[in-house]
Amino acid sequence: MILAIDVGNTRIKAAVFEADILQEFFIFDKNELRDNIEKILKIFKSISHLVVSSVGDVDKNMFLEFSKTTTVHFISHDDAFPFFNKYKTPHTLGIDRMVLAAGATLKYPKRNRLVIDAGTCVTYDFIDQEDNYQGGAISPGLRLRYESLHSYTANLPLLTLESSVSFVGKTTSESMHSGVVNGFVFEIDGFIDRYKEKYSNFIIILTGGDAEFLAKRLKNTIFANSNFLLESLNQTLQYKIKND
Repeated sequence: MILAIDVGNTRIKAAVFEADILQEFFIFDKNELRDNIEKILKIFKSISHLVVSSVGDVDKNMFLEFSKTTTVHFISHDDAFPFFNKYKTPHTLGIDRMVLAAGATLKYPKRNRLVIDAGTCVTYDFIDQEDNYQGGAISPGLRLRYESLHSYTANLPLLTLESSVSFVGKTTSESMHSGVVNGFVFEIDGFIDRYKEKYSNFIIILTGGDAEFLAKRLKNTIFANSNFLLESLNQTLQYKIKND
């Protein structure tokens, strides 16, 4: 069994896998990391590998404390990946983006793939049908857009995401919700449309904390999977073990 851990900018997600089957999913704060790993390892005594993808600031030594009972892996730029990295600055490419690209490559072979990860930031990663990672884009996620409106203006309030958003805002708050949410949706649909104009045999995977909220608002057909990074992390480790 494999315990996959995704250390994000704001929270930690983890999942236990038996081969490619997700057995159980966890989400917790960074200050609960050690205790939760201990609990998971006690419950799932067959876990033989612990794999970490991190964009956060958690100390690696904390994970290494568990190396006596399980093999600990940190995915890095030097690992084997199932795609050819065409990024001009490959060592600046985020590990989370590389893991997502690996998962898309392995799960959807011989397709043009666009992975959209809607979290603190939204990232777009394109892997063509010849398994070349071509690059993508990064922009602020929903929460950052709300925070920037509040932080860089004198009078706008700090709002949180609401499930119902009007297109034409009748108040300042409604106008902010419309601008943030509808602007975000138009951005994502716009990116997808541009890729679809150029590439056929195309698949779009939407993941991240805001994936479910966004999925029903996009006009384009997508595969929404909020656990895609953890699934990709599991697949990336299996690929690494086979190819090391």
